[in-house]
Amino acid sequence: MVFRKESILERLKKLETVLENLQDKPVNSLEQYKSDLDLQWIVERGLEVASSIIFDIGNHILSGHYKVSVDEYEQILQQLAAKKVISTSLYNELSGLGGFRNILVHDYLSLNHEIVFNHYKKAKKYFPQFISEIHAWLENKD
Repeated sequence: MVFRKESILERLKKLETVLENLQDKPVNSLEQYKSDLDLQWIVERGLEVASSIIFDIGNHILSGHYKVSVDEYEQILQQLAAKKVISTSLYNELSGLGGFRNILVHDYLSLNHEIVFNHYKKAKKYFPQFISEIHAWLENKD
């Protein structure tokens, strides 16, 4: 794969849009989340798309820039941290995102509301940090 900065920037913009939409639908409590099916769908789909974008960005950087191939989502985050694309502290916060994304996609019949709500709270804090760190890496890589 050829590395294309424009491809990363396009995905970062989409991730920002997804996060803005999640921010526009604030979830203030687990009880509110559990009692509102529309809100559940918005949060679940938003987290699924945002997670997929993060892994897509990471895979593009790893394969296009570093010529590194990985087999699992979690390896993308590990390699991004190892290559200093993202900080170790951000990696530690995002660790487990691959498994959570798979739960959203494949185990939607048995989602645990508390787990989704906790990931929602983390996403609001750490997905913007991911965006910032990728922008910083793009600026410094040249």
